[in-house]
Amino acid sequence: MMTGTIGQRPSPIAGLWYNNQASALAGQIDGFINQAVLPVLKGQPIGIIAPHAGYRYSGRTAGYAFKAVQGQSPDLVVILSPLHNYHHAPYLTSAHTSYVTPLGEVPVDSQSLSLLNEALVDQGMVSLTPISFDKEHSLEIEIPFLQRALEGPFSLLPIMIRHQTNQVARLIGETLARIIKNRHCLLVASTDLSHFYNQDTANRLDSEMLKRVEKYDPESVIEAELSGRGFACGVAAVAGMLWATRLLGGDSVKILHHSTSAEETGDYNSVVGYGAAVVLKGS
Repeated sequence: MMTGTIGQRPSPIAGLWYNNQASALAGQIDGFINQAVLPVLKGQPIGIIAPHAGYRYSGRTAGYAFKAVQGQSPDLVVILSPLHNYHHAPYLTSAHTSYVTPLGEVPVDSQSLSLLNEALVDQGMVSLTPISFDKEHSLEIEIPFLQRALEGPFSLLPIMIRHQTNQVARLIGETLARIIKNRHCLLVASTDLSHFYNQDTANRLDSEMLKRVEKYDPESVIEAELSGRGFACGVAAVAGMLWATRLLGGDSVKILHHSTSAEETGDYNSVVGYGAAVVLKGS
């Protein structure tokens, strides 16, 4: 059942992962976006990759991704993220009618969720599993940036991917593309990169992963994770977004920024990597 009947999803991370005061939060996000200096982007941005740590750690890098879509006015935003807690289902979504952040309420597009679910089932695939009052940070943490970067109201199609395989990523990406092909839509893939290596090792692993992302090769992105040549906790979200945008006319990916947590904490012995990228159409 994809109707979203539980009502608002209150934020479990506001005040922890990001500021819970609307004016301070808006100012912080605007600062991250305004500080980002992008290269010339040839083409229309149709998808982005953004990190999902607390804003103290990854907000500066996230600002680059959202700067690339600043001023856009899509009516639908698809957020693909991992689910960090255990669940048996490969694809999950919200059972709520909306997400609430200090910047306001964003409705979940129940019609799009129903269409996606029907398409998955029609292909003999497992259906979306709705969950309520989840604690997943990686999807929610992109929403305040969207609320500040985009113009006008939008609805959400939230998808959390538990099984990090190429088959799962490709099936959700290709099915998504069919569902949203006639919509004015933005796709967001939420992921951090390597976790808890020293700075030099993290830079090497992250460079390899980002190189494969920039080659616009979702199978290679998954292979980097499986082989240990590069890591991304949302690797299936990234690959799924790449599969979808390829079918929606995307023809290039540009890496916009990379950083690690060491730049904030000063600890270079155990860091988390963050990357920002944009998918372009008509480049």
